[in-house]
Amino acid sequence: MQIIKTMVSVLEALKTIEEIEVELLTKEILLKESKGCILASNMISPINMPPFRQSAMDGFAINGLDSLTFQIVGEMKAGDEIQIDLKKFEAIKIFTGAAVPDQAMAVIPIEKCKIENGRLILLELPKWNDNIRPIGEQIQIGDIAMQKGDELNPAAIGFLSCLGITHVTVYKKPSVGIVITGNELVNHGVKLTFGKVYESNGIMLQSALDNDAEEINIYRVKDDQELTTTTIKKALSENDIILISGGISVGDYDFVYDALQKLNIKTLFYKVNQKPENLYI
Repeated sequence: MQIIKTMVSVLEALKTIEEIEVELLTKEILLKESKGCILASNMISPINMPPFRQSAMDGFAINGLDSLTFQIVGEMKAGDEIQIDLKKFEAIKIFTGAAVPDQAMAVIPIEKCKIENGRLILLELPKWNDNIRPIGEQIQIGDIAMQKGDELNPAAIGFLSCLGITHVTVYKKPSVGIVITGNELVNHGVKLTFGKVYESNGIMLQSALDNDAEEINIYRVKDDQELTTTTIKKALSENDIILISGGISVGDYDFVYDALQKLNIKTLFYKVNQKPENLYI
């Protein structure tokens, strides 16, 4: 077995891996099922948010900025579809999230006003658009809501959902094969006998990849040249990526490197300058 003896640093190894060009497949899925996925295209907002002038406070929407007294003519709750024509020096009681009438110039918080004899009395003169969220303040039609490459976490999913988006195009998560080699390894639940240890690398890798892989397949193989080669070949045919644990040193029963050579797998590096183990391929 001819071994490449050049040792690389951890950073060099990571850089080498990151520079590998891989064609990523995409798929369209339901937004509600997209947690942890990566967007494969920009998401464009189909609506303004908010889609109407919206009250930011509980209080009163008023038409007029130069009076402290207003006639109360109605109320608007969040979700009300009625449109009130608010005349000069009129006010309506309004609640957070409700649509503000077109004629309203400001929303006065409850704590900054009082009601006397059925009329609204302001404690101070308001300013234009006080406590009113304008149409499209958060995002406007045609704006980029999220960018290609962004991860869809719960906050992102909630944001896209409020825009009425139900489907997203994401990168397909890879299927990963984990090949575990070694005669000394036994499964959990089996009583240890002399010379045996419990297999742990496969469980650790599976746990680490659980959120980032479409499918994870485990392959166990004894220290045998032919079995190692055929198992790796099978794993390669059934997965997008394979990880191999063990069998990579130069001992008499380390067969992974030879198996990779037989399968014409290109070696980018063999040793990584780190402790306690530096053999990686």
